[in-house]
Amino acid sequence: MGIQWLLDKMRTYSGKEAIVWKDQPFTYDYLLEKKGFWTRNLNENKVANGEVVIMEGDYSPAICTLLLALIENGNIVVPLTSATFANREEFIKIAQGQKLYKFDSDDNFTFSDLKAGVTHPLIKKLQLENSPGLVLFSSGSTGEPKAVLHNFANLLEKYKVARPTLRTVTFLLLDHIGGINTMFHTLSNGGCVITVENRNPEYICQTIEKHRVELLPTSPTFLNLLLLSEQYKSFDLSSLQTISYGTEPMPESTLRRLNEIFPGVRLLQTYGLSELGILRSKSKDSSSLWVKVGGEGYETKVVNGILYIKTESAMLGYLNAPSPFDEDGWFNTEDEVEVDGEYIRIKGRKSDIINVGGQKVYPAEVESVLLEMENITDASVTGERNPIMGNIVVAKVNLDHQEDIKSVTKRIKSYCKDRLAPYKVPVKVTVMEERQFSERYKRKR
Repeated sequence: MGIQWLLDKMRTYSGKEAIVWKDQPFTYDYLLEKKGFWTRNLNENKVANGEVVIMEGDYSPAICTLLLALIENGNIVVPLTSATFANREEFIKIAQGQKLYKFDSDDNFTFSDLKAGVTHPLIKKLQLENSPGLVLFSSGSTGEPKAVLHNFANLLEKYKVARPTLRTVTFLLLDHIGGINTMFHTLSNGGCVITVENRNPEYICQTIEKHRVELLPTSPTFLNLLLLSEQYKSFDLSSLQTISYGTEPMPESTLRRLNEIFPGVRLLQTYGLSELGILRSKSKDSSSLWVKVGGEGYETKVVNGILYIKTESAMLGYLNAPSPFDEDGWFNTEDEVEVDGEYIRIKGRKSDIINVGGQKVYPAEVESVLLEMENITDASVTGERNPIMGNIVVAKVNLDHQEDIKSVTKRIKSYCKDRLAPYKVPVKVTVMEERQFSERYKRKR
């Protein structure tokens, strides 16, 4: 059901390494054999075609092969990881989970029958079509979690096109559209998935050296932490061919330093949304934030500076919110962009833009300048209501070592004054003790 082509492809990679888990390699033959175990297990546990199955855990040989078996069985899969622990019960309820496979850190699992019924019309429609499904959770502009329902077979279509074979780190979690993309892009092309137990700079660099990783898909926030840690100096990263980055705007200052430190590595900006999947992308060059997005099955247009996308692999809809598509099937990404021929430059999410006296301030631009400064290890910029200007710019910064707030504020205003328009200069500064990014290494504003 929508995956036989992938299983056939995997058989052609017999004997090759498919996944490295806890430093132990597992071949494509092993994965296919393990998929057979799960097919029998689903039958023994009476997991019927079309049922909604919660799959709790992150990348491992068992979880990846269970996912393959669930797709083949026509199930609607809801992957959950530690990043969603706080919302676990709510997510299971929204997704109308009927069965649950929960994995521990050693790949042992427990099975539970949740004895729930399905009432949502989109899920019932997918069941009637006898198609596998995928539920992912993303946050809307209000921060409320939205349950995205995909036809899994449609989402997998693009992986039928052959791409380069690479050894890839699983930086993005399996309950994220980027994590799903890492798994299926790699397995469909005979590459190797290198799993990681944590995602700090030292461990990632150690993993790249040890397993000769060629592709690191990650976030700008992580890359900034990597630069600050200087762990790249302690390990042999010569195998690395490409660093792809997405999920949030890349600060120009961070991209500039990456090019200086990794001159032989291709830096590729990616673009994707839980609602649409991951688009094909091509950066103008490694030092550029201009990117061309689209590819097979995708159409794009820019209306009043906002990017709209139409795709064959779009979600069926939200399980807990109205459909965001217009009558012609276009999705408003809410990302404001500049256009230069076939290329776009993503300025930021419309909801994040700060209006100061009628002038637009893009947080990523200000953050990029702040990250150039000494003693500032991280920065986030937001707006604060002001009776005269409408909003003022507020900066929250993390410091490498302790510094008086008055001194930090004075330095920031002086440094930004020479590099930014006056209305973009932070008016208020707060020094933060806690980190300003999520478990997914995405900036929190």
